[in-house]
Amino acid sequence: MQPTRCVYSVRRQQNMPLHDRIIPYLKRAGLYHLARLNAHWFWLDEPLVSAFIERWWPETHTFHMPFKECTITLQDVAYQLRLPVDGHAVSGCMTDFHMHIEGARPAWEWFEELFGELPPPDKRKLYTVHFTWFHEQFRVLPADASEETVRIYARAYIMMLLSTQLFMDKSANRVHLRWLPFVARLDDMGSYSWGAAALAWLYRCMCRVANRNVTNLAGPLQLLQSWIFWRFPMLRPPGFDAFFFPLASRWATYLPSSDGKERQIIQYRLALDQLTHRDIVWEPYGSVDVLAVIHPEILTEEHSWLWRAVTNLIYFAVIEWHQVDRVFPQLGGVQHLPEPMLNIEYLHSKDGRGGDRWFPTYYRTWHQHWDDRVRSVLSVQRVPDPGPSPEYLDWWHRVAHRILSPGIAFADPRPTQVPDDAILRGSSQAPTRVPASDMPDNRRLERRRRIGTRATDRDWRWLDDMM
Repeated sequence: MQPTRCVYSVRRQQNMPLHDRIIPYLKRAGLYHLARLNAHWFWLDEPLVSAFIERWWPETHTFHMPFKECTITLQDVAYQLRLPVDGHAVSGCMTDFHMHIEGARPAWEWFEELFGELPPPDKRKLYTVHFTWFHEQFRVLPADASEETVRIYARAYIMMLLSTQLFMDKSANRVHLRWLPFVARLDDMGSYSWGAAALAWLYRCMCRVANRNVTNLAGPLQLLQSWIFWRFPMLRPPGFDAFFFPLASRWATYLPSSDGKERQIIQYRLALDQLTHRDIVWEPYGSVDVLAVIHPEILTEEHSWLWRAVTNLIYFAVIEWHQVDRVFPQLGGVQHLPEPMLNIEYLHSKDGRGGDRWFPTYYRTWHQHWDDRVRSVLSVQRVPDPGPSPEYLDWWHRVAHRILSPGIAFADPRPTQVPDDAILRGSSQAPTRVPASDMPDNRRLERRRRIGTRATDRDWRWLDDMM
C-alpha cells in the first residue's frame, strides 16, 4: 500500500483592486484574463491534488492512469487561463540586468526609476521586496493620477500578479526583481509566451513535490485543479454548471472540505484506480457551450498550432518538455506506442541557483529549440473516437504501475483483455516527430525517493552490486 501523504499549497492572494485605467496595460501584456481570475480567493482541494501527484511521472510530465497517460498541455493553458502561448521565451537573469540589457540600470537603481521610490531596508532582502510594501504603496490609484502614475501602478499590479497567480514559489511573501526588465517595457510584454512559462513552472513544481520528502506545492495551482475538474467529470464538484471565459473561472467559488484529508486521499486514490478511458473527457473544449464563451482568437490556426508542438518550455533557468506525443487522444487522435522517454534529469538539476547567468546564452541550445518550435509541430489525424490503440493498451497493461490502492481494496486488472472498442479504433501510425535533444544525466547516483507510480530501487541496489 502506498504511504498517505497530503501536499499543501503555497499561495498568496494579490488582493489589489483592478483599476479601470490599468486594464489597457494588462490587455496589451496578455494578462487581463488572468487578472480577472484574481477577483476570488482560490481554494485548492489538497487531497484530490495529492492523489494526482502520486501519479505524476517526472520523466514524461504525464499522469500515469490505469487506462494510459494524460497531462496538462499548452492547449489547457490557453483555455483555462487565456494566456498567450506563442512568443518569446520568458527568460533573462535574476540580478545583474545592466550587464546584459541595453539601457538597464543596476537592479535597485532601476527599481527606483520605475516605481519612484525604494522600499525601506526592512522590506528588502537580497533582490526581493516584501508583498506588504506593494500593498501599502500601490493598492489605491489616486483619482487624479497622471498617465505616468498609472503606468507605475500597472507595473506594481503586474509584478504582484505574476508573483502570486503564476510563479509563486515557496517564499510565499516576496516579489523578485527578475520582473523589472519586463515591466520596464510594458508595451512589449504581450510578445512573450507567458503560457509556456507558467506550464514549465507548474511541471517543475509537480516534479519537485513528487519527492516523498517534499510536501509544499507552489505554482499555478488554479490551472492544475481546473484541468482535473474539466477532464474528469466524476471528480468535479456538483452545482458548477455555468461557466465563462477563461474556463478556470468556473470554479471560482468552490470550497473543498478540509476534514479527514488522509481519508479523502485514500478515497480519491481508489477512485483513480477504477478509471477507464471512458471516464476522461479527451476533448472538453469542443462542446457548443465552450465554443459559445471562448475568445475567438483561440480558434485561429496561428494561435493553436503550438498546442501540438513537442518542444521545451522555458521559464528562466527552468527547462521542461511539452511531450504531447504521449497524449494524442487529447489532440483528437489515436495513441500508439510512444517513443522512449527523454532523459531530462539533467534539466531537473538546473534551477538557476549557484550563481546568476544570462540564461538565453547559458541555455542556448534549449532557446534555439524553442525558437524552432514550428519544426516540431505534430500533424494529428483526428478520429471520431480518440483513445489508446490496442497495441498501446497491451503495452501499458504490461509495463505500467497502474494501481496504487492495496490489493484487498481493488483487484489488479492486469490480465484484463483489451476492450473491443480499442480494437475498432484503428491501427494508423502516429506521426513521426523531430527527435529532441537528449542531454546526459550527470546527477548523483543517489536518486530522489518518490511515491506513487515512480518506484525506487535504492533500497535494493546494494544487493544488485553484491550479485
